[in-house]
Amino acid sequence: MENDSRRHAPRAGAVPDHAAEETLEDYTLRFAPRSYRRWTPLVVGTTAMGGIAYMADFSIGAGIGLTHGTGNALTAILVAAVVIFVTGFPLAYYGARYNIDLDLITRGSGFGYYGSVLTSVIFASFTFIFFALEGAIMAQGLKLGLGLPLWLGYLLSTFMVIPLVVYGMKALTKLQVWTTPLWLLLMVGPLLYLLVTEPDSVDRWLSYAGTGGHGGVNTASVLLGSGVCLSLIAQIGEQIDYLRFMPPKTAENRRAWWTAVVMAGPGWVVLGALKQAIGVFLAVYVLAAVGPTAAAEPIQQFKAAFDAMMPSWLVIPLAVALVVISQIKINVTNAYSGSLAWTNSFTRLTRRYPGRMVFVLLNLAFALTLMEADMFSFLNRVLSFYSNCAIAWVVTVATDIIVNKYLLKLSPQAPEFRRGMLYAVNPVGTVAFVVASGMSIAMYFHAWGDTLQPYSPVAAALIAFVLTPLMAVLTKGRYYLRRATDGIDEPLLDEDGNPSATLHQCHVCRQELERPDVAACLTHGAVVCSLCLSTDKIGDHVLPAAPTG
Repeated sequence: MENDSRRHAPRAGAVPDHAAEETLEDYTLRFAPRSYRRWTPLVVGTTAMGGIAYMADFSIGAGIGLTHGTGNALTAILVAAVVIFVTGFPLAYYGARYNIDLDLITRGSGFGYYGSVLTSVIFASFTFIFFALEGAIMAQGLKLGLGLPLWLGYLLSTFMVIPLVVYGMKALTKLQVWTTPLWLLLMVGPLLYLLVTEPDSVDRWLSYAGTGGHGGVNTASVLLGSGVCLSLIAQIGEQIDYLRFMPPKTAENRRAWWTAVVMAGPGWVVLGALKQAIGVFLAVYVLAAVGPTAAAEPIQQFKAAFDAMMPSWLVIPLAVALVVISQIKINVTNAYSGSLAWTNSFTRLTRRYPGRMVFVLLNLAFALTLMEADMFSFLNRVLSFYSNCAIAWVVTVATDIIVNKYLLKLSPQAPEFRRGMLYAVNPVGTVAFVVASGMSIAMYFHAWGDTLQPYSPVAAALIAFVLTPLMAVLTKGRYYLRRATDGIDEPLLDEDGNPSATLHQCHVCRQELERPDVAACLTHGAVVCSLCLSTDKIGDHVLPAAPTG
């Protein structure tokens, strides 16, 4: 089924034509069909890796290093990277294998059909927080390079992504693939030059003690720093927004498939951690010249790096080009992923699908507000608070997949996301997430004293990890599936374990959709798609509850 699939006059209750066209381009609320996934693993992986071209890593690393010293910063970065990689692996695999985004994975991994609205809002918040951060960094570059006032830079960085994100995955693939080589060259070139020509800068970097001036590695500083880095744990959601378009895994493409999934899935954190470490290095390098406040700004960091290797007339243009390219690459992803998350939440709660572009604009409005409020100046505090919620969510879903699905076998192994097949709320993930995030936030705000405050990210991860299987055992897994079957006598997966490509026509919207995206209709003796189920206001098409065996 291509995007120009046959269309007939929709029946009552069908989604509007413009929404149907838009969702078939982006598969915003649904399984991404095999007929659309024509890209190779290499192209999908490269596109997904382009989404981590953000400059925020340099600021995050710089902020931690300047405060806690290089030793503590590098240890914190490593600890966070290990946690992010381990939790991101099962999520990336499920997204790529079953061709669904993280919200759809979350629904069937302990949260239920409506329970995952909580996490969709968490993820949408992640996208506009980091959009604001990247937009602020670009505005700093435009101010330095072109003399534009920050408020105008904020506006430009916001509105310039709209034309790019309108057309979804097809346009984003071209953008990310074409710009990645230039971005890598501009980022890596000056760093290598500094390492070769100024080797003493490495010694200054490694010996930097931070503003406290104590030096050495201590637990509190490491945990505070890792808490900031762990705010990026939700980045796996944006990676999956691309990885869901992976082709089926076969014997022929097995190696390329796994390479793309690992490198562009949890592997994003390897490059992310390197960028954070580089941010510490560059901040220490420019500290004496620009002071601690400006040293955390990537435009100042790379201006100094380019200045060491380039004629003066090239320095500002190259630094600004790097910042602008990076901002465009990541913020089209932030705008795209944020719009998916908002759309998912809105459609489930209201049973209306107004179109993804409404939520692109909403996400941009939130981001612009944060920029105008000068979020950059209190970046680490925002990220430290946010990380508690993000950690609780991702660890809960990862634990459900690894422990509840594969070890305890209390959670169905194949993911389910369709309305009627899931309970509204599953206490397994919902309770684990709410308790873990609530207790860790309280700890972050010193509810149990100053000594335990740095441990809030650890508490979020440990509580989620323990409560998720505990709740599954206590409930005996009975709240995962509302029904044993979807009423269609045909398997969801083919003989290779990939989602089936068999076509079925939805009797509501008249679209032909692949097997995993449809279910039997309660009243019409026909087949209905997942989007029409989501927008069914009276439940006319939703199958009744039935024992799951």
